[in-house]
Amino acid sequence: MLQMQKTMSQVVNYIATHAKANANGLCVRVISLLTCVLSIVSCEPDIPMVNLGIDDTYAIERMRTLILHPEFPGETYVWRMDDTIISTERDLIFCQADTGTYEIQLEIQDKQNPVTHRFKVVVWEEQVAYSPYISRVLEYNPAPGQFVNTMPIYEEGDTYETMRQKAEEAIAGTNHTLISLGAWGGYVTFGFDHSVVNIPNDLDFLIEGNAFLSSATQKGGSSEPGIVMVSIDINQNGLPDDPFYQLAGSEYHNPATIHHYELSYHRTPADHIAEGEKKSPITDSVYILWTDNQGAKGYVKKNTFHTQDYFPMWLKDSILTFNGSRLPNNAYDASDNGTYWVQNFYGQGYADCNPNDSVHLNSFDISWAVTEEGVPITLPCADFVRVYTGVNQECGWIGETSTEISFARDLNFRKE
Repeated sequence: MLQMQKTMSQVVNYIATHAKANANGLCVRVISLLTCVLSIVSCEPDIPMVNLGIDDTYAIERMRTLILHPEFPGETYVWRMDDTIISTERDLIFCQADTGTYEIQLEIQDKQNPVTHRFKVVVWEEQVAYSPYISRVLEYNPAPGQFVNTMPIYEEGDTYETMRQKAEEAIAGTNHTLISLGAWGGYVTFGFDHSVVNIPNDLDFLIEGNAFLSSATQKGGSSEPGIVMVSIDINQNGLPDDPFYQLAGSEYHNPATIHHYELSYHRTPADHIAEGEKKSPITDSVYILWTDNQGAKGYVKKNTFHTQDYFPMWLKDSILTFNGSRLPNNAYDASDNGTYWVQNFYGQGYADCNPNDSVHLNSFDISWAVTEEGVPITLPCADFVRVYTGVNQECGWIGETSTEISFARDLNFRKE
């Protein structure tokens, strides 16, 4: 704009200096016209140029997330790769397990300003080799339970951060050490050193716990199902603060499953008087009160086998509240006298639900993800995995049902 102003001024000065006024006043009119134009140009503000916001070429490591946001508004957005529609959302979340050059086309459909833009994403091999195992625990928030404060062990002075570190040390890599999530709702959130890619028509990651088969039945034994959720690091801050999506397992559509369930645990007051059960290992049947949004209440009971505090000792909160889905109870008294409890196995889609040698049943597909309303959602990858205890039940002398996990692995990890 400044260059245009300079050029117009030069023209006016040239005419004024070298042209002679004539009878027709042509020179005067030309000068007046040019002066007017110059005045308009000088006062006209710069018109901002709107950039699409999508470059022609991108380069990323494999198993890394690239998030693209077009700046142009539109009625609909269509992203294609190899003539296949890969997304109809405004933002594209791109993540691939294999190296190569990927040709992508963006179509912004708008009556006034339709746009088509083609670009490339070059995916190369990572410079530092990835690990297929858990690399970090980002959150460890167990509900009260008989194994809490022992798996991992709480020591005086421990804080939320030191307990998180202990949980990480237990399940990261190939350490294979169990951590307990406590009763219903208690959870752990972990991640890998890369994004877990959602490979079409394939299982993506494995989680192991300590479920086992009963000698009395082939349908159950010890089964403490944990609901699994996944999330993408949309805001790219490395924290699990973006939306999580539940992986819909075999019981998701069971009429007995309660979605949008919420439960609060109340810390036992210092002047609490225990109420034991006669001829039973239960030393306090009214130990930790819980209340839920269904109008029900109950207790996490204390037994003689685990005498430590069941409420997370590193927390100062007097009430812990969790929310999610509550699976149907899966336990029954096989002895009819309270001496032998069996927890039936559910199908696929839950952690610590089936014995570890049932690899298929302990493996998960990101394609099972659903929204809070139960609508399937397409996620190209997962940066964070969350597991929480999915059943709220007491099983006599063996206590509350609490999910335990020890290990996770990216099944799509390519070995060189």
